[in-house]
Amino acid sequence: MLGEMVCELRGKVTGRRILPHEGMIKIELSTDASGKVLGIEAIDMTNFDNIMKPGGINICMGQGAIMGKGGEMGMYYVNGVGKMTGKGTGATFRGALYMMSQTPKWSALNGIALIYEYETDENGNTHVKAWEWK
Repeated sequence: MLGEMVCELRGKVTGRRILPHEGMIKIELSTDASGKVLGIEAIDMTNFDNIMKPGGINICMGQGAIMGKGGEMGMYYVNGVGKMTGKGTGATFRGALYMMSQTPKWSALNGIALIYEYETDENGNTHVKAWEWK
């Protein structure tokens, strides 16, 4: 069951790198974003690998760092599955995110799973929303 929305971020793909991976295509992506985490304005930096599997299935895994306007800091790991939208490099993903923070205002995120929706368009604009998974 989904709980409250924990974060919403909008940003941009800032880098791509193509790597070989067991006969498939692996794309390493970097993104920068900003928005709110638990109501606190924040900036986010993420690196993740997107492995393009046969049949149009994409598997992603990565990690990121997030910093709040008041000095809050956290890091997270992300896993997901998705597909290309058919519009250039646009893609859509759904998955789980696990955040860790020693910041008191974000400590409620320690030890819980977040469910996310991630979209990127053909121009590299990104949008992510995440909810607590109860």
